[in-house]
Amino acid sequence: MSSLSTPVSRPPDAESPGPLLVLLDPAAKEADGESVRIAKDVLCGGADVKVALPESPSELDRVLAHRGKRRAVVIGSDQALQRVLQALHRQRELDTDPVGLVPVGGPVATATARLLGVPAEPVAAARAVLAGGARRLDLLLDDGGGVVLAEVRFTGPRQGRTGGWRSLWAKLAAAEQASPPAAEELRIEADGRLLADVHQRVRHLRVAMVDGAMELALDLDGRPQRHRAGRLTVAGRGFGYEADGCPVGPVRNRTWTVRPDSWRLLLPA
Repeated sequence: MSSLSTPVSRPPDAESPGPLLVLLDPAAKEADGESVRIAKDVLCGGADVKVALPESPSELDRVLAHRGKRRAVVIGSDQALQRVLQALHRQRELDTDPVGLVPVGGPVATATARLLGVPAEPVAAARAVLAGGARRLDLLLDDGGGVVLAEVRFTGPRQGRTGGWRSLWAKLAAAEQASPPAAEELRIEADGRLLADVHQRVRHLRVAMVDGAMELALDLDGRPQRHRAGRLTVAGRGFGYEADGCPVGPVRNRTWTVRPDSWRLLLPA
């Protein structure tokens, strides 16, 4: 069962931020309990805070559905934020309120947070939640219900970055982990245009969001290419990929669609 409590926090006043729902990634406490404690102290000193430790996707859904007017704040890794955004997407509440993030974890597990502009140090990140501004950001949505904050990579068999973390949220992705098949088995379409078919060798494919569209970096038969698109479909016999560094798959096909300015992240003013 999840742990939901109201720590001692400063009573809200006219200049304080709104009430917060702090969602702890279980792996964050295990990886760096001191950073978690510091972040909680800063947040509780500046706002009315409730803390939840969801133990399953259904617990996460329930806690978010009953948060009322509280803003969701994640203490944990990129993947923890990804899971919260997926839950908000399922509830059709991605843009209801800004989301806060205090990154806790190693440099690889929090690489996307740094890319998005979130301070790496827990005090600075917590202060951005309390006194920062909300910035609109793009998101990739896939037809399997997943979300991507920054990038998708197809780079051949490799190890994802969940190793060593026993986060219950991380296990959701770890259960899907698989190695991609031979590159020549992929068929790639962007906005209905065929970029690669199964008889061609795709050595590398990276998808990043730039100015409301996907920017595709494709190495096809040793020839680097770049494309922009709003919709991307990849099909194969059964392939894996990394979404924000988290392994996903195997799947037989996947379609990503850009949602420009679809969510808001609290960042330093």
